[in-house]
Amino acid sequence: MATEVKSVTEGSSSEIKEVFPYLRVKNAAAAIEFYTRAFGARELFRLTEPGGRIGHAELSLGSITLMLADEYPEYGILGPQSIGGTGMSIHLHVVNADVVAERAVATGATVIRPLADQFYGERSGTLLDPFGHEWMLGHEIEKVSPEEMQRRFTAMFE
Repeated sequence: MATEVKSVTEGSSSEIKEVFPYLRVKNAAAAIEFYTRAFGARELFRLTEPGGRIGHAELSLGSITLMLADEYPEYGILGPQSIGGTGMSIHLHVVNADVVAERAVATGATVIRPLADQFYGERSGTLLDPFGHEWMLGHEIEKVSPEEMQRRFTAMFE
């Protein structure tokens, strides 16, 4: 008799249990140091080859685990510096975006979009880390309903 297998997420709208950002970088050791100093990440562990290349590392960053590794060109694993840019951004919702941005810039990040108060109720801006990844930093300045956000967004194009 066959046994019915039930999902651990039964009743939810998704089978996804967790999502982990996984960054590919040139010089993962330097990236770990940067994310620790700039964003207050805490290294959980790393797996290092005898030659020094980091095959996998995990950092605690707020409520998430950020994973990263050195490039492995022999497997087609390349970071933004090797492919000429990135197609995504990581948004850090922080207590004070100005403080975090200032620390990140002092640690080596560059400003792409300066911090400013935004129509969606956040003070936010975008930085580029020394490894080619974009980071949006923001903190809430007002509660804005989706309807009001849409009204403000539409008004920007009028």
